[in-house]
Order: sequence, then C-alpha cells, then structure tokens
Amino acid sequence: MEYHHIKYEQNGPVTIVTFNRPEVKNCIGTRAHRELVDAFDRFRTDDGAKVAVITGAGDSAFCAGGDLKSNLAATEPTNHPDPDVAVLCPVEPADIALHNRGEAPGIIGPSRWTDIYKPIIAAVNGIAYAGGFEWACFADMRIVEEHASFGMTCRRWNIGLADGGTQRLPRIVGMGRALELIITGKVINAKEAYRIGLANEVVPKGAALDRAVELAQYISTLPQPAIHSDKEAAIRGYGKDLDEGLRIEAECFNRLFSDSESRAELSEGLRRFNERDHPDRVRGQAKTPGIVRSEME
Repeated sequence: MEYHHIKYEQNGPVTIVTFNRPEVKNCIGTRAHRELVDAFDRFRTDDGAKVAVITGAGDSAFCAGGDLKSNLAATEPTNHPDPDVAVLCPVEPADIALHNRGEAPGIIGPSRWTDIYKPIIAAVNGIAYAGGFEWACFADMRIVEEHASFGMTCRRWNIGLADGGTQRLPRIVGMGRALELIITGKVINAKEAYRIGLANEVVPKGAALDRAVELAQYISTLPQPAIHSDKEAAIRGYGKDLDEGLRIEAECFNRLFSDSESRAELSEGLRRFNERDHPDRVRGQAKTPGIVRSEME
C-alpha cells in the first residue's frame, strides 16, 4: 500500500510510524485508518522489525483523534469489503455486529488488535486528544514532550471511546484516575501525566522521537523471544485471577523452549551471563537503562 496520511520508516530494527497530517493536528480519517491497519500488519509480520515507535508530524500534535469534519456525513461502515469506500463509523447492522463481536480492527486504525507482542513506544510530541489519547495508550511506553497534553476531549461532543480508551487507560493509570479523565474530559499536561503513571518519561520539546528511537534501538539489541512471551503473558493475564494469570505465564514461558531458535537464544544468554560476556556484567560498562552500579561493585 502507498501511504499518504501516515509515514512508515524502517531504521534498522526500529519501525517509525508517523501520523502525517500536521495541517489538521494529525487527526485520522478513513485513508489514515486503512494505512494504519496495513502498517501495523506489516510491522507485526516483518521479522526484521523489532520495535515500533509511533509519533506525529510537526511539533504541536501527536494526534487529535478522528477526523470528525471529513466523516460527519459518512454513511459507509469502517469495515466495508471494499477498502476504498471505508469510513470511520459502522452503520449497517452486519458491520455493527462485526464490530460488537470484536472482529473489526478498530475505528481509527487497528486499535482493537491485542496480539502484537513486539514492543511499541509512543513519542508524544504534542496534543493527544480523544482517539489520539487512545493511540498513546495503544503503546507499551510513552515518551512525552514537556509541552504535550492529554484529554478525552470527545466528551464535549457526545462521542464515545471506541479505540481502547475505556479498557487500556484503566490498565495504565488505575480505574479511579481513568474514570476521572473519561468522565470529565479534562486535559492534563505532561507533568500530571507523569505523576499518574501515564507518561513513562518527560523530555524537552523536540526530543521525544530521538529518545524513543534510542530506547527502541536498545530494546532491539536484547533477545526478542522472551520479550514477546513476557509481553503476551502480561497482556493476556491482566485482570485474570492469580491462578489463571500464572497458568498463562507458564504457557508463555514454556513456549520459549518449544523451538530451536528460542532454545539457541536461551543458551547464548546463559553463556554470556556465565562468561561475563555482556556490558552489564563488566564493571563500568553497564548499558541497560535503569541499571545503577555502585562504586563498590
């Protein structure tokens, strides 16, 4: 597919997906919806793509949500069999039923996909409102610029959340904080986003993409099978009772031994640990973010 409303860039093992409509605050219309579905299918099936970074073009917006102006009079369903006539809202009974069954990818992109177990980082470089807020929640981590802001501003227009906001946001910040944001539609700044656990890191204006790519490049140097299985276990086990969560964890862990590639990577990891053949095992050479070595070690 040729992309017009997004950009898809491959920087070694790091894929950068950019909402590319800065003239309308990177809001997502029908073309962007189709392009995002294609882009994330491409990412999840490309063995060379290890980590995805999502960001917005320009310096004022990550994404302002769905393109309400261009779709105000739309009548065709999002998942129409002809993608050239697809628009944002399902209106026909069959398409509404498809959406209700969870068989549609989402309203503004593949937001209902829950089986991408590769890491995804959002570089939030400006406003993230409504569906754009939901896209920030689609990521596993959020690197947020100091001037960015978040809000379920669709509250003001009687438009509900349909791209994961009611489900992902409570998992990130807890039910109380999430319901406050969902019900009131209040806008919060980067400092508040960090305080409540929505932002993983706050960086200066213009620095989010570079920091996200730096982190993604690092993650891509790690053995990938255990990252994928642990992310899968965390996602599938969340909200389950402890026994079921532990069962899912065991299933994902044991899968690491089910193929020769995973076993080979495990053996190599054990060798590097035991032979101190890794920067984190050598004094003064630690490179893993977050690891702090004392001078006594």
